[in-house]
Amino acid sequence: MAVPELVEALYRSESRRILATLIRLLGDFEAAEDALHEAFRAALEQWPTEGVPEHPRAWLVSAGRFKAIDRLRRSVGRELPLQEALEPAAAPPSGWEQEDDAGLADDQLRLIFTCCHPALPPEARTALTLREVCGLTTEEIARAYLTAPAALAQRIVRAKTRIRDDRIPYEVPSAEELPARRDAVLKVIYLVFNEGYSASSGESLTRPDLSGEALRLGRLLLNLLPDPEVQGLLALMLLQESRRRARATPDGDLVLLEDQDRSLWDQALIAEGLGLVDQALAGPRPGPYGLQAAIAAAHAQAPSTGRTDWAQIAGLYGLLARLLPTPVVKLNQAVAVAMHEGPEAGLALIDALLTVGALDGYPLIHAARADLCRRLGRVAEARTSYQQALRLTNQAPERRFLERRLGELH
Repeated sequence: MAVPELVEALYRSESRRILATLIRLLGDFEAAEDALHEAFRAALEQWPTEGVPEHPRAWLVSAGRFKAIDRLRRSVGRELPLQEALEPAAAPPSGWEQEDDAGLADDQLRLIFTCCHPALPPEARTALTLREVCGLTTEEIARAYLTAPAALAQRIVRAKTRIRDDRIPYEVPSAEELPARRDAVLKVIYLVFNEGYSASSGESLTRPDLSGEALRLGRLLLNLLPDPEVQGLLALMLLQESRRRARATPDGDLVLLEDQDRSLWDQALIAEGLGLVDQALAGPRPGPYGLQAAIAAAHAQAPSTGRTDWAQIAGLYGLLARLLPTPVVKLNQAVAVAMHEGPEAGLALIDALLTVGALDGYPLIHAARADLCRRLGRVAEARTSYQQALRLTNQAPERRFLERRLGELH
């Protein structure tokens, strides 16, 4: 592989891990981001003549760190905190170039807990994690959350400033603090997974890099905190990830659950997920992630859509809606009710959500309504809802699917 292609591949696969380590070494988000980009630029310049190093990731971390030190030494009037963070570590520890994957993974776990610190507003935690841990652009995050990019950028800047000014520690919480910090981290990991499982925009239906990162972080968190909700989240992600190969055609077009070739589902991921579901549901009161994992398990164990236990799934959504009464949960409950009781029952629940203004800007509610109207023969309403979903959808495979459905209406 030529050096430019290798560097590009390394950036895609390793840049967020390298950034997490640079934040630990430099103690500053902005300095670490600058150092990250300078390290990759140095690789493009040096590797063609000097050769690719034995440990490329460690080389990039080291290069970024010393680029930051050089920049600090050249600068005038730089704030002291970065200098204080750098000077004690002027020489890296012996043998650090061979730092194992576990050490670098710990840096990402530290970064997640820092981005999800309770001192930060909830909306800032998610935006900061998606930006810094996962590498989404401000525009991608803004589209996913129906927010203006400028407003979201300010939210991220304020969060970084708060971390710096309040000296929020870059560390995994103590065992006593972990349970209280758990829910915020679980939420963010699942949001990262969702963006990978179904990308909010772009030409591809999925982003395997993000869902893979979420699974890795979920496993890290489970090793640190093996409680039922962490087990439930990891089980949910594994069961959903098991369907990836069946969710799109070779040309990248969307394949609905009912049309998927279930022989393509990853049985190893399903087996791992089902084992975790049993553990997550072993307690007296399953949490939201445990219930969602149980729903995913019901799908995973069904041989076909027609033989799916829709009564069980609708019942589980009813329990979930009591614990987590969000509009999206209620939308999913409506779809399950439609499969169990018929399209009219589901359509009534969707129309109730739209009447109160919930999810007006969410394309999937309009797509679901269009599908139920199509099944009921209400063609004009189906066309209107498909058109509304199209106006709101930024993802190319979903757009092609909706356009096909529109073309099939007569």
